[in-house]
This record gives sequence, C-alpha cells and structure tokens, in this order.
Amino acid sequence: MTIVAKGIVTSVVAVIGFAWVGRLQAQEQKLQRSQLPAAVRSTLDRETQGAAIKGYATEREHGRRVYEAETVVDGHTRDLQVAEDGTLTEIEEEVALASLPAPAQAGLTAKAAGAKITKVESLTKGGKLVAYEAATLRGAKKGEVQVGPSGGALAHAE
Repeated sequence: MTIVAKGIVTSVVAVIGFAWVGRLQAQEQKLQRSQLPAAVRSTLDRETQGAAIKGYATEREHGRRVYEAETVVDGHTRDLQVAEDGTLTEIEEEVALASLPAPAQAGLTAKAAGAKITKVESLTKGGKLVAYEAATLRGAKKGEVQVGPSGGALAHAE
C-alpha cells in the first residue's frame, strides 16, 4: 500500500470514528430537572422521595423519547426510566448478590465464568421483575451478565 493510500485509509477511519462518537454522544443527553416534561417530573418527584439525585438524562429508545434519573437510596443505586407521558417504565436497583434467590445467584455466578461480580442489579419493567444483571471484572476487562428472575437464560438481553 502506498503512503498516499495509507493516508486516505487513515483519514476515512478517523472520520468514521468521529461520526460514531458523535452518534453515541447524541443518544443520551444530560438534562436539568427544569427541562423535564411536567408528567415526567411529577413521576420522578414521587419515585425519588428520600433519594439523592445524581442526574437526569434523555434519549430515544425504540423510536420513543424516554427520561432517566440516576439516584442513590440508602447507599445503593436506583435508576429510573420514565416515558414522556409520565409512565414509569423501568427500574434498575442495586441489590446484594446474597439477597437473590439461590437459582439466580447460581445463574449469575455460572455466567460470570470465574470473573469477579462487582455489582448486581434487579431490572423491573412495567412493574414486573424481568432480570438480574451483574457487572463483572476479569483482570482489567469489565463485562456484564444477565439471567432471568429464576436464574435461567433470557430469550433476549434486557
């Protein structure tokens, strides 16, 4: 490959990389509480009583605008997702691995495949527990594994 061709390839890769980073940044936008729609603000005010608010954000998910609040309650994280109409759609709440049913603990441990489990969250959608997810660490490599409420595999990632 000539020096000119290498330069062109490098330029194209750089442009694609910058476009991709811009796209990722555009997906989630940080907000102030005052920028939330009234219905969203009302739901979040009700759901975050007694919590420390770390921040608000918005993004498009499956073609719909959703709003998120990152909170800390009694020393653990609790993140909420709310639809534009104020419907609480999702809760991710940090839980202790030992507090999970034994099959869920075993499922997460097996999927972690020897990696250290650093954090576990319950995932509730539409008021129903749909999964447990664990952040993992193997050396310097971070990962995530999920299981259903009974510890089994999920049909699709939540």
